[in-house]
Amino acid sequence: MGGAFLAAAVLARLGGRIGLPTIPLFTLAGILLGPHTPGIVLVKDPHELEMLSALGLVLLLFYLGLEFHLDDLKAGGRKMALAGGAYLALNVGAGLGFGFALGWGTSEALVLAGVLGISSSAIVTKVLVDMGRIGNPETKPILGIIVVEDIFLALYLAALQPILSGADNATEAVLDGAKAFGFLLLLAVAARYGTKVVGRLINTKDDELLVISFLGVAVLVAGVSEWFGVADAIGAFMIGLMLGSTTSGDRIRELVHPLRDAFGAIFFFAFGLSINPGDLPVVLWPVLIAVLVTLVMNIAAGVTAARIFGFGAGPAANISTTLLARGEFALILATMAAGAGLDSRLAPFIAGYVLLLAVLGPLAAGRSHWLARILPGGRHGKGGDGPGTAEAGGPAGDDGLDRKDEKGTEAAVTS
Repeated sequence: MGGAFLAAAVLARLGGRIGLPTIPLFTLAGILLGPHTPGIVLVKDPHELEMLSALGLVLLLFYLGLEFHLDDLKAGGRKMALAGGAYLALNVGAGLGFGFALGWGTSEALVLAGVLGISSSAIVTKVLVDMGRIGNPETKPILGIIVVEDIFLALYLAALQPILSGADNATEAVLDGAKAFGFLLLLAVAARYGTKVVGRLINTKDDELLVISFLGVAVLVAGVSEWFGVADAIGAFMIGLMLGSTTSGDRIRELVHPLRDAFGAIFFFAFGLSINPGDLPVVLWPVLIAVLVTLVMNIAAGVTAARIFGFGAGPAANISTTLLARGEFALILATMAAGAGLDSRLAPFIAGYVLLLAVLGPLAAGRSHWLARILPGGRHGKGGDGPGTAEAGGPAGDDGLDRKDEKGTEAAVTS
């Protein structure tokens, strides 16, 4: 584990000097020191870091929940549902069509629909944090889309499992989906009405006890969520949502930072361990086509979400590029596909696709102002340049909208 931390740190330091984001560098460290690459093998079995990796994902989403206020969810719930639904319809639909076009089989197409359709919550969170965009107006629809995706994810996995296993028991699939949805509803009710109670239970002046308390609650609920068929990350997100609104919220946000950063790095390192570079040439062309399809669908979804919220070209470009990366859910599907004995090309395809987007996603997010210039409304001004859309950290209230283009600006600012 020490070697993993140090390798990730060294590569990230070197890459940072030429402006590369940390996510692909942490992943590259895992690839170089994993069992599939010649040379030093730091970790022979990727499963050795499985629990630490899961903890990294939980802490990333827990932090995201801390930054996402209940008032935001209540105020924009309908718009977030519309934006999330549009994103899923475009990306999952394109993934299903792409899967059938490859001709690998119906079950394989259903797996590819999920692989191409769902963003990586962990990478999206890391991009928002690294770019300093947590407080940007377009971050709300991004987070809303992630929540909708996670709800869809729980139901999709429940429906896909009997198909991949060859089971013909529709009743069991419906029951699994109902169990997952019921637990999600319970979490939502607890977040809405149980915040004060949870806040009183967890409140303490001692930082040590506060860390132990919020970490225990987040990890426990994440584990229980997984048992109910809901992604562990969404359970941690809901707990973050609750605790962020308590009197201890600001202290928790500060205390969780080093935990989030350390175990988040292990998550991406462990992701790299699972990738075998030697398998990638076999599926190179399908991977490149899939990446192009995902890029086009993300731009369409980003523009759609921006219009739903009344935003301009800059925020639309941010939404499109921030949600581009694919990750943990795709790897879960790859594992399920391997266990079900599906086409052997699926595993290297998913690994290559996820790796390429894990690298391109953060890079594209950091240069979203390039995309903003060619989107509708971005031609005559800065097109989204500046803090709040393409660059990190800017003056408060700068939402990156093109102030020179007055059409629709007042509505966007009001939104």
